[in-house]
Amino acid sequence: MNAVKKPSVLVCVTGQYDCDRLIKAGFERAAAEGLALHVFCVHTPTNDLTSFSDELEYLYRTAKDLGADMTVSFSHNAPGSAADFAHKVNAKYLITGIPDVRPNGFVLTLHKLLPRMQITMVTKEGDKLLYSLDMTSRAYA
Repeated sequence: MNAVKKPSVLVCVTGQYDCDRLIKAGFERAAAEGLALHVFCVHTPTNDLTSFSDELEYLYRTAKDLGADMTVSFSHNAPGSAADFAHKVNAKYLITGIPDVRPNGFVLTLHKLLPRMQITMVTKEGDKLLYSLDMTSRAYA
């Protein structure tokens, strides 16, 4: 029988330096509620990691400095990988960035895969909360 893992905050990042703001926002949420903190990064499969290796190392150090682990995954299905990882780490909250102006299905697909999960999006300016999808209070039949 598997023991249930401590509830956690899951931060989804991309290989960009400014994703450190997401890790910091996740740390604040985790610390406020006594939750574990996990950082997850999904990239499309590639044979050349040099284009973003410095960024991933920086984000790894940021996560480690804040007491979090960081997992990097390679997949063509980023939302599905993130949802699977959220289940694995017993995520209570998910934090991600705001999608750019161009259409982005990552957050919407995650919301469909994790309908009861609160998903918080943080702006590039680092606002604590710009928009949150929270279906936890919805009554289900």
